[in-house]
Amino acid sequence: MRYAQIADGATKTYALVLATDDEAVSEITAFAKLENVTAARLTGIGGFSQATLGYFDRDKKQYQPFPVPEQVEVLSLVGDIALRDGAPLLHAHALVGHRDGSVTGGHLIMGRVWPTLELFVDVYSYRLQKLPDADVGIAILDLSV
Repeated sequence: MRYAQIADGATKTYALVLATDDEAVSEITAFAKLENVTAARLTGIGGFSQATLGYFDRDKKQYQPFPVPEQVEVLSLVGDIALRDGAPLLHAHALVGHRDGSVTGGHLIMGRVWPTLELFVDVYSYRLQKLPDADVGIAILDLSV
């Protein structure tokens, strides 16, 4: 992964370029740790050689993973970064396009980059936290802190 800060001010913007075989979730999380990100939103496009997406099962209160075992275009990757237990946590969704033009989407669990993934990350000075919500079953943004 390579990255550069491309705008400064109240919001800092970074461009990230992930390379072939990088794993998207771990690389984005590593960037967030290196830059001490406490609140951010991100968008991206590119490609995966394979991925695992998920659908949140509200009865089981967990993500049900489903594999995408083929090369796909990342048509849209959107998400946020906030703190969970003091560490940056990525929450992202991806819409991927298949060779036949069909699409698959869901919560991004894993994405192996091919050939590249290009992201823009807007980092805020605010300290966002995700706290567990027992009713929902996941950690959600808490704006009261």
